[in-house]
Amino acid sequence: QVQPVESGGGLVQAGGSLKLSCVVSTPVFSGYAMGWFRQIPGKEREFVASISGAGGSTIYANHVKGRFTISRDRAKNTVYLQMDSLIPEDTAVYYCAAEYTLRGLEAPTSPIDYDYWGQGTQVTVSS
Repeated sequence: QVQPVESGGGLVQAGGSLKLSCVVSTPVFSGYAMGWFRQIPGKEREFVASISGAGGSTIYANHVKGRFTISRDRAKNTVYLQMDSLIPEDTAVYYCAAEYTLRGLEAPTSPIDYDYWGQGTQVTVSS
C-alpha cells in the first residue's frame, strides 16, 4: 500500500519560510508523480505544485509561482515543498499525493488524478 506521510508544517510569520516533506513507502518511487495540494475549511482542495516521476517536469499554481519550489529525492523516497515569502493566504492544510504514471513524464494537477493521499500537515502564516 502506497502511503504518503507529510511533515514540516507549523506556524510562521508572513515573509518567512517553511519546508514540507513527504515520504512515500514504495519500491518504485520514480514511477509516481507527486503533487502538493492545500485546503482550508469550507473550500475545495486546490492544486499547489506537482512533479513528474522522473523529476523532469514541474508545474506550479499561479498563486505560488516564484515563491514555492517542489523537488524530489529518489534516494530518500521523498518529495519536498520549499515555501518562501509566505503570506497569510497560504494558511491551509497541505496534502501530499501520489499517482503512478506509466512513463514517468506526467505531473497531474487535478486532485481526481491522484489515488494516494497523506493525512495533511497544517501551515499557518501569521500577519
